[in-house]
Amino acid sequence: MSHAPRIPTVVSCTLLVLSLGVGATGCGGSHDRNPLSAKPYDAAGQVVYNGPAGSQKADPDKPLEITAKGKDGRLTDVTAVDGNGRYLAGELAADGSRWHSTAPLVAGAHYTVKVSTENEDGSPGLRTLTFDTAAVKDAVEVEFGPDAGKYGVGQPITAQLSKPVKDKAARSIVERALKVESTPSVEGAWYWVDDKVLHYRPKNYWPAHATINVHSNLEGVKIADKLYGGAGKPLKITTGDRVEAITDAAAHTMTVKRNGEVINTIPVTTGKPGFATRNGVKVVLGKQYFVRMRGTTVGISAGSSDAYDLPVYYATRVTWSGEYVHAAPWSVGSQGAENVSHGCTGMSTGNAAWFFENINEGDIVTVENSIGEDMTPFDNGFGDWNVSWDKWRTGSVLQADVKAGQTKVNSARLRPGV
Repeated sequence: MSHAPRIPTVVSCTLLVLSLGVGATGCGGSHDRNPLSAKPYDAAGQVVYNGPAGSQKADPDKPLEITAKGKDGRLTDVTAVDGNGRYLAGELAADGSRWHSTAPLVAGAHYTVKVSTENEDGSPGLRTLTFDTAAVKDAVEVEFGPDAGKYGVGQPITAQLSKPVKDKAARSIVERALKVESTPSVEGAWYWVDDKVLHYRPKNYWPAHATINVHSNLEGVKIADKLYGGAGKPLKITTGDRVEAITDAAAHTMTVKRNGEVINTIPVTTGKPGFATRNGVKVVLGKQYFVRMRGTTVGISAGSSDAYDLPVYYATRVTWSGEYVHAAPWSVGSQGAENVSHGCTGMSTGNAAWFFENINEGDIVTVENSIGEDMTPFDNGFGDWNVSWDKWRTGSVLQADVKAGQTKVNSARLRPGV
């Protein structure tokens, strides 16, 4: 084939490059006259704003407004940032005459506002403004739990608010400000237990040997009318091995796994009829070497046939109502054969000592095939894992209306189904 047809194209490209070169030289020659290349002038005389004067502090309930002064200039850009790096949302008029905030100011914050302008010749101007907003005396503070430390992979995160938050819009602001970040990263969500308490858990258990950091961006943020967020101390916890104890109440055995591998099988006894152990997933709440257990503390009358007052050793607690895994030397003959306890999981002293040493707060204790009721989610310890993930997400204001696998952001970008 002939390559001749390509010659004009190459020549044209060469001419184009030369032409661009000439143009570039011309631009270079007029560089000093380009208004966009000039250092911004002080636009103090062109800008007016409704912020406080002197040492006064701005009312965070009032929007920030900036206007162009006179007819020979216009606003081209406005950025307002608080001391924590949070940008204030705003709207600039099409003709550059006015900018106003479209989100509430943060209370008790220091703002830096940079206003870009241009004059009638197109030269850029700049004015920097700073001001403080007034703090609020009565704020919604947040306290995270548990205490910092190392836990099992079943440990939920809790957030206790100092004031109730009921409105859905207000809850969305609170929830968005409470951040949970884990390494490795996992999918998770907050659940509003009531107006003042939230729980956070992943879709599945935390990964073994993970690091979880929790912090709040709520301080100074407007939650509702006259209601602002307060301080919240950040929290860091880590997880250990994945330890799970699964009790089959019908078979009278407990199987203990570490990272999926069975490390022990223990004969046990669980609750007898009338005192049957709760089914479901529980999370270890704590451990006590010695506990004095009395039937009167769980509603059993002193002197009745079911009354008891016993010294108990190696007690691992799984509910607030008094369900433990513990040493029960008095029932060794029934362990592995029948259920004779008042609701606890009993085992020999040797087995209880081993369990005590190998289980930690936040580890998982599951009971199956009991004739008892199911473990409740929130009122008797951490029954969070008994709530399906789909139902859990309905307890989150931010995730309740989002389909599984999506986020609030990418859901909004998808086209509706037809």
